[in-house]
Amino acid sequence: MISAGPGRFFFHLLVVALFLFLLGPVLLVFPISFSADSFIGWPPSGWSVKWYVAMLDQPTLGEALRNSLILAGIVTALALAIALPAAVALSRGSFPGRDAIMALLTAPLLLPTIVLGLALLIIFVTQGMIGSWPGLILAHLLLTVPYALRVLTTALGTLPASVEEAAASLGAPPLSVFFRVTLPLMAPGLVAAAAIVFLVSFDEVVITLFIVGPQLNTLPVALFRYVESRTDPLVAAVSVLMVLFTLLLVVVLERAIGLRKAIGGKGG
Repeated sequence: MISAGPGRFFFHLLVVALFLFLLGPVLLVFPISFSADSFIGWPPSGWSVKWYVAMLDQPTLGEALRNSLILAGIVTALALAIALPAAVALSRGSFPGRDAIMALLTAPLLLPTIVLGLALLIIFVTQGMIGSWPGLILAHLLLTVPYALRVLTTALGTLPASVEEAAASLGAPPLSVFFRVTLPLMAPGLVAAAAIVFLVSFDEVVITLFIVGPQLNTLPVALFRYVESRTDPLVAAVSVLMVLFTLLLVVVLERAIGLRKAIGGKGG
């Protein structure tokens, strides 16, 4: 417990300093995106919205954005379809090796993405899946399913098993118990898992760089390739929109169900 007086003041000051340290680079992107200069620099010599207008003249970015949204939507649906039954089995089942299976399914969270990307590249080259939608979807599933599984197992772990047992004792078959009792109760966890998976897939660049090939493109990869040859603030303008989109999704999630409730905690 932080005591009142100077101790509390310095504690709050430390928290503010840490937030500024962590968010400083992100906050700096906002004014840079309104720079009138033809290169990224600080401070800007003038202010303009021309780089936001210039995004409309970049068909490559538009196509990459469409690909990223389609990819993230498909990956989100498939990741939930895979993680939901796995989470139910691991949370409600009792069988040998349950902890080992859980550790295996969440192992990609412990590995550097560049290692995963290189491993997938070696495998996909032999299968002819480089630069293909199936290869890209499988690569993103490998990365996102562990996130969905973690959130859903946490959500299931906070549900009172007595409610399911009461429904079963009244004669409801297991599928009815799941769809009419368990699933509605864990709906906030499903929404949170979907949001996390969508954002992780939409923002993934390291693994995607190994898989996309020369034809297929996503927005993070397009931005990465853009800054390899140009240094103008257009990439800052795109980054601002991506940050605002992420914040909007988090705010909607918070307003709709509450972040604490969504990840399985008890609501206030």
